[in-house]
Amino acid sequence: MEKINLVKTELLYIAGIIGSAIAHSLGGWDKALATLALFMAVDYVTGFILAIVFKKSPKTESGGASSKVGFKGLCKKGVMLLIVLVAHGLDSVVGSDFIRDGVIIAFIVNETLSIIENAGQMGLDPPSVLVRGVEILKSKNEEE
Repeated sequence: MEKINLVKTELLYIAGIIGSAIAHSLGGWDKALATLALFMAVDYVTGFILAIVFKKSPKTESGGASSKVGFKGLCKKGVMLLIVLVAHGLDSVVGSDFIRDGVIIAFIVNETLSIIENAGQMGLDPPSVLVRGVEILKSKNEEE
């Protein structure tokens, strides 16, 4: 039992180091990045539910799930994080946070729209406060 706890501790230590390095390279784990990560996860899950439960995915002919489509979705989200990485690098050169924050806000708006689309295809109408929130984020992003 003691050996299992030691292995578990070592794995958590390694995961912590890797997670910290990734968060640092993306400009730090702040509210914006945490929100983007949350919205990316919610978008992926709602897309998965749309395909598995409702069989209404617009990304496959049958409307059902496809491992290829799911992998493409994960790749897109990975590229989104790479773009945040690039934006943070540009901010480091310029000495600001505007580029990274603008990119993250744009991706949050994109993910929100996708979540709303998924919910709509499930038969749910988005609350007007959510639609208004997306409009505010869009205008904030355009200002930056």
